[in-house]
Amino acid sequence: MGHRCFISFKTEDILYKDYIQQDLDVDMIDHSLDKAINSDNLDYIMRKIREDYLSTSTVTIFLIGSVSNENLGGYEQRFIKRELQASLYHGIGNTQNGILGIVLPHMYNNVFLGSIVCPNCKQTHRSVAINDLTTIKEFSCNYYVPNNKCSWTDDDRYCILVKWDDFVAKPNTYIDQAFDKRSMPIANNITVRP
Repeated sequence: MGHRCFISFKTEDILYKDYIQQDLDVDMIDHSLDKAINSDNLDYIMRKIREDYLSTSTVTIFLIGSVSNENLGGYEQRFIKRELQASLYHGIGNTQNGILGIVLPHMYNNVFLGSIVCPNCKQTHRSVAINDLTTIKEFSCNYYVPNNKCSWTDDDRYCILVKWDDFVAKPNTYIDQAFDKRSMPIANNITVRP
């Protein structure tokens, strides 16, 4: 049986969300919000999302496109920020979700920068730009969990990051990886509201 997934996305990226829901052979139970909640009250909208969609989900799929970054401002990003906050929160009536960030094709060159030689350890590391220019803090702070090292291993990260093309080729693999993070030690070091 598939994991219960919630898809967090900006309206500009709805075609990717629709593709996951309608065309991709993925073993998941979809708990995504498919139509807007009819209200102007942000607190009410977020409470309904938490209660009706996120409280029963186990993995949040976050689509990382050109308009899902911190630099667009908190008000503009209020929904995806709160969806990730609710996904990361572990408390009464809400279990912590695994977070799967999918970098959309038009963002590859902004996120995946190749290799660099580290000035601290002189080793070669992959340069992955997960920051305010490419995503929201709720994702970046839990992808680059502070570790007092010059690089991160998969065990040092709570969030899973994948290119769209790789996700489409093996969606269940990446959803499983995000789900499994919930029970790993790094789950104790996440930041819900950065």
